[in-house]
Amino acid sequence: MSEQQEPPRIEIVRGNPTEEELAALIAVVGDAYTREAEDAVAEEPRVSAWQRTQRGLRRPLRRDIPWGRFSG
Repeated sequence: MSEQQEPPRIEIVRGNPTEEELAALIAVVGDAYTREAEDAVAEEPRVSAWQRTQRGLRRPLRRDIPWGRFSG
């Protein structure tokens, strides 16, 4: 967890859970949160040497400009 993120917060809004029930809830939710946070990391895109040296595509030919004697 980074410094900017707040830890998950659990608020009980109804009922009177026992300490054992709260401990079980925190264990299950905390484990699920940890797994989701680990799985949510995006992989860095790999750029091959071919992609790094590849030139950009040329501009498309302009069909509105006639060329030579073949302008019809």
